[in-house]
Amino acid sequence: MQVREILEKLKNAEISVDIALETLKDVSIADLGHTKLDLDRTARTGFGEVVFAQGKTPQQLVDIFVELKKQKINALATRVSEDSAKVLAQCFEDIKIDNLSHTAVLYSSEVPQPTGLIAIVTAGTSDMSVAIEAKAVAEFFGNKVECFFDCGVAGLHRLLSNLENIRKANVVIAIAGMEGALASVVAGLVKTPVIAVPTSVGYGANFQGLSALLSMINSCANGVSVVNIDNGYGAAYIASVINRQSK
Repeated sequence: MQVREILEKLKNAEISVDIALETLKDVSIADLGHTKLDLDRTARTGFGEVVFAQGKTPQQLVDIFVELKKQKINALATRVSEDSAKVLAQCFEDIKIDNLSHTAVLYSSEVPQPTGLIAIVTAGTSDMSVAIEAKAVAEFFGNKVECFFDCGVAGLHRLLSNLENIRKANVVIAIAGMEGALASVVAGLVKTPVIAVPTSVGYGANFQGLSALLSMINSCANGVSVVNIDNGYGAAYIASVINRQSK
C-alpha cells in the first residue's frame, strides 16, 4: 500500500493507528537483507532512487531493481560493471544500459518530461565518460541536457565558438582533468552557476585528479562550486536542483 491508501484506511477506521504505523514503516523501507532500500526518497526530495552499483554483486543489483520495479519507482544505477550490466540486461527487457556512462535505467512509473537546460562542457575527449554519466543522471531527473565536448583552454576558440549556446543553460557543468582551468574560464563568461568536476585524466603530477580539484577549489572566478573527482553524478544532482529552481 502507498501512504495515501494507508491514511485513507485509517481515516475510514478500516485499520488501527498501530497497524498504520507498522505499515508506514514498511512503505518507507524495503529490507532486502543485503540492502535497505529507501522507498520514500522521491516524496522527500523530488528525485528518484539512485543506486551506487560499485561494490555490489550482480545479484544484489537484480534484487534491488526487482523491488523498485515492484514498488513502481524509477531506478538509476551508476558505476555499473560490464558483468552487472549483462546480468541486468538479461533480467529486465526494458532496462536501458549505457556502457560508456556505466549506468542502468529502469522506468517503472511515469517518465519525467525534460525541462529547463543544463549545459555540460568538457575540456577534453578523455573526460567524456564522466560527462556521459552526468548527462545520464541529469536526464533521469527530468532535465534537458546539451553537451559540448573537447572545449578545453588549450584551444580557447573551441569554447568560444559554443559560448552562445552554453549561455542558454540555467546551469553549466564544467568537467576537466589536467590543471582543471576550464571551470574558471567558463565561470568568467556566463551568468549562471558553474559546477566544476575534476577528473583523474592527466599525467603523473595530476595526482589522479587532485591537481584539478585543488585548482577548481581555488578558482578566482565567482559562481564556481566543486564536486569530488570523477563525480559526474554529484554534479548532475546539484545541477538538477538548480535547474528546477530556475523554472
